[in-house]
Amino acid sequence: MPDNLLKNPDISVTIAGIRFKNPVIAASGAFGYGREYAGLLDVGALGGVCTKGLTLEPKTGNSGMRLHETPSGLMNSIGLENPGIPAFIEKDLPYVQELQKQGLIVIANLSGSSVDEYAEGARLLDMCGVDMVELNISCPNVTSGGMAFGLDPETASYVARIVRKALHKPLIVKLSPNAPDITAVASACIAAGADALSLVNTFKAIAIDVENRKLVFDNVSAGLSGPAIRPIALRMVWELAESVAVPIIGLGGIACTNDALEFLLAGAKAVQVGTATFANPAAMLEIIGGIATYMEKKGIFCIEDLSIR
Repeated sequence: MPDNLLKNPDISVTIAGIRFKNPVIAASGAFGYGREYAGLLDVGALGGVCTKGLTLEPKTGNSGMRLHETPSGLMNSIGLENPGIPAFIEKDLPYVQELQKQGLIVIANLSGSSVDEYAEGARLLDMCGVDMVELNISCPNVTSGGMAFGLDPETASYVARIVRKALHKPLIVKLSPNAPDITAVASACIAAGADALSLVNTFKAIAIDVENRKLVFDNVSAGLSGPAIRPIALRMVWELAESVAVPIIGLGGIACTNDALEFLLAGAKAVQVGTATFANPAAMLEIIGGIATYMEKKGIFCIEDLSIR
């Protein structure tokens, strides 16, 4: 291979027909809409940004404690606080579209508590300028006693199919690691029209305030993210990569280059970084540079050749 190729590895990836200039994407919920980090890093240098979870109507989120640090992790009970999709389109989308001019791929994270909400939210997002939609099926289904849509293959398939019908843009389905059979859920979503999968979302967990002898969160449970979950998330990505043909975006505790490389080697096409940005806003830029340096060192020109699958 010519030396000039080794010095300039191709770190771009294509997912569902959309080209990302690099495989590093800001995860939903940890990066706002991009504007929040604009003074801390060059947002346009990222491969993509997943917006904060968006619902059809505005949501105020959960009461009480919302963030709680735990060894090697962070627990959150934000409750999908967001301004609603119409407000996002009016107030935040113009900034997002400026980022797109820099080659950034913008992914809208769609959430909801009923199938009708998902369908209408997808319809609105389909008409605006985002590039892709990431469907969050870890939300509680209000018509099924609060059970998350993504825990059952049949329910997950149903909401994915409804969203697919309302959406012409590429559809990513974000899977919950709390599903009893995540492979079955993944297969059902693909059959319903998912173009790609992202995994994993946060793990369900609780914390207790020993001093005051009470639960930390008003909502009882919260979502655990951060380095503590990475080996489990990596195992799930590895296993799912064996059984599905659509692209996988891996996430869960990625904080440095080696973390990201593990997911790419395991079969993920791209990665999302979330919790790490709170402690190190430059983490994603460091990972992008680190992946290129690794490929140069190993003599790998195309990122597609990284996987050991």
